[in-house]
Amino acid sequence: MDFTDVSLTALRVLRAVAEQGTFTAAAASLGYTQSAVSRQIAAIERAAGAELLERRRDGARLTAAGRIVMRRATVVLDEIDQAARELSGLPEPGGTVRLGWVPSAGTTLVPPALAALRRSAPNVHVISREGGTPALTRALRAGSIDLALLSSAPPFRAPDTESPPLVLQTLTERALCLAVPAQHPLARADFIDVDDLRGQRWIAGSPNSSDLVLGVWPGLDERPEIAHTARDLLAKLHLVAAGCGLTTVSAAMAAVAPPGVRVLPVRGGPQETRRLLLARLPQPPAEPVRRLAAALRTAALDTGAVPGP
Repeated sequence: MDFTDVSLTALRVLRAVAEQGTFTAAAASLGYTQSAVSRQIAAIERAAGAELLERRRDGARLTAAGRIVMRRATVVLDEIDQAARELSGLPEPGGTVRLGWVPSAGTTLVPPALAALRRSAPNVHVISREGGTPALTRALRAGSIDLALLSSAPPFRAPDTESPPLVLQTLTERALCLAVPAQHPLARADFIDVDDLRGQRWIAGSPNSSDLVLGVWPGLDERPEIAHTARDLLAKLHLVAAGCGLTTVSAAMAAVAPPGVRVLPVRGGPQETRRLLLARLPQPPAEPVRRLAAALRTAALDTGAVPGP
């Protein structure tokens, strides 16, 4: 086993595959060809003398050896990034925390939490990024983020079945609502009857999403007509404002919805709720991680949301 010739590029490629879940997605995120990604992974596995990634039908996952290498690789890559910040003249932070968040949290929860953290712990440096729950869960496992804000839908299963289980805390539990154009007939009342959703046009998540019909009301007894797809949540809301269709949102989005949009509850069917989870690996968190987690919990309480179990 000889890591002396392992390049930083190979380490970054390993991290990308661990986060993205497939060689193809990792190649796209890095701007590489898939064959280049495969060569880098082969090189680092030769140096390790072990298989670092389990190739499965549903993608690639870190092996036990891969998790060991990834933990160490993350330290190395973080140190290189820190050196780059110091050389660029940035002040030395009191500690760095890497946060991942689902789009709804980035719109409503992350900004006030970061603002509060800057006031209470100005030397804590937060690096954050948006992602879907599966990708952020993989990033936690890979050690490339420290905390993640994940979404969960009934029956509220754990975000993955890997071991050890992630430490999860429910920050909010809110009813799923619908964003409708203010001039739409469904916007005339203070709620929408689920039977009135038949025949509507929908604005769904990106085609690259793991769930193409994200944004469509769950359990419809018809094939939904998806008029538009968009990854960005605010883009979806602006499409709603333009009268292009309906989309599902958390009740918290009522506070940030653009003019021309009403966010309304749905009645007449099974209650649909969504939880926002704060997730981390089970080892004791460092002080900067604890401070950010506390700021996120406080921000969640300040929104007035009902915490889950």
